[in-house]
Amino acid sequence: MKISVQKRISIAFIILVLLGGIIWVITDYRNHLLELKFDIITEKNQLLNTILEARRYEKNYFLYFNEKDIKEAVAYTTTAQSKISEIIEAYRDYASSENLLSYRDELKRYKNSLVELQEHYRKNHLSGNIDALMAGNEKKQSNIRALGQEITSDLEQMVQQERMSVNRLVKESRIYSFLGVLTVFLLSVFVAFSLIFKVNRPLRQIGRAVRKIAAGDYEKIPPLNTNDEFDEFVQSLNTMISEVNKRNEQLIQSRKMASLGTLTSGVAHELNNPLNNISTSLQIAIEELEGGDPAYNKELLTDAEAQIERARDIVRALLEFSRERTFKPVKVYIKNLVEESLKLIKGELPGSVEVEVDMAEDLHTVMDFRRMQQVLINLILNAVHAMDNEGKLTIKATKNPEKNEICLQIQDTGKGIPAEYKDKIFDPFFTTKKVGKGTGLGLSVSHGIIQNHGGRIDVESEESVGTTFYIYLPVPNDKNDHASSDTPVEAAM
Repeated sequence: MKISVQKRISIAFIILVLLGGIIWVITDYRNHLLELKFDIITEKNQLLNTILEARRYEKNYFLYFNEKDIKEAVAYTTTAQSKISEIIEAYRDYASSENLLSYRDELKRYKNSLVELQEHYRKNHLSGNIDALMAGNEKKQSNIRALGQEITSDLEQMVQQERMSVNRLVKESRIYSFLGVLTVFLLSVFVAFSLIFKVNRPLRQIGRAVRKIAAGDYEKIPPLNTNDEFDEFVQSLNTMISEVNKRNEQLIQSRKMASLGTLTSGVAHELNNPLNNISTSLQIAIEELEGGDPAYNKELLTDAEAQIERARDIVRALLEFSRERTFKPVKVYIKNLVEESLKLIKGELPGSVEVEVDMAEDLHTVMDFRRMQQVLINLILNAVHAMDNEGKLTIKATKNPEKNEICLQIQDTGKGIPAEYKDKIFDPFFTTKKVGKGTGLGLSVSHGIIQNHGGRIDVESEESVGTTFYIYLPVPNDKNDHASSDTPVEAAM
């Protein structure tokens, strides 16, 4: 069953709120119950004190036979009856009402005994019959004291029961509070782990993928298998990545085709020389066909064939450059890459521009030959334009064994890049050239190609001094080279 993250969080929040509400209700009820129990204990203690006062006067009467003592005892007993009625009325549902009703009956019997004793005293005291007054005194005293002892003991027992009930409620409250806190804690831990595994981890994976995309790595994101919005989000990102890759390939191809316009004049110049030589050789051969020297004619035709092969190589390189290709890294010698690129744009290099190539013959790495050639041609032509067709172009390459990478430098003595533009030159469609003179895509596409090779490109420039582009490419171990060839151009083709 597919449950969204929003629903999961909502369900967890509702459960926490309901659980918190239940705990609050239970805690509030038990606190209220404890307050009532304390009130009942207070009321019963007051009732006990009233009974004890009645019994004190009762004892005084039997000691001194003073009518005032028996009156006070009856008065306190009456107060106790009122008090117990109030307790029953106010706390009927929380106090032991059956015991209180039974106790009220006992208290009533005790009071009746005191009232009878009081009537007996008045009757015999007023008549002056002392013998009658003392007659049966021990028996009455024994009965009344037994009743008094009984109601006192029963009341003390009820107070003790209430105290025990309070202690039990306190213990239960602690247990309920502990269980409530434990339940909330466990639920919070469950929610936290759910958020970590169901929300935080997918977000981190998506974040890493987005950073890779921002760095130019457009590999698809592996599915998360979370059955929620994150899966849908990853699918959307993968759709976007596929579209970006497609557009990127189209952009590179468009840039290649745009570069062909720049290369046309140079290619035409390169083709014109072998075609002129072919035409001249064939004309001479035709003239010498009859009566001529066969060996000389053969030499002319051989030269024509060589010129045809030269023209074929130029056309093949041009077609290969314009052809849309999948990324195919092979072992390439850097110097060979530079020389082939210079040949392709030879017609665009003015004679007033001095070109210096400085690198070891055996310096090589793994790359897509034609794509890196596109980068190199773009940087060389930009350098020529920056020098206004006059200056010195230096192309160097060195290897850094510590970082296991090759640094390819393209340095010119042109006008340099203004400081305010240095951070923008790799942005798509940014150009300082006049309208119609540049698309602003060359450096952006070159930047993407170099990133696809696992490398990076930097630039240093000073106005009126010149600009140097640094291309850093990783060097894999020889055993991991994708291809090996004594003629890297052929390997790349």
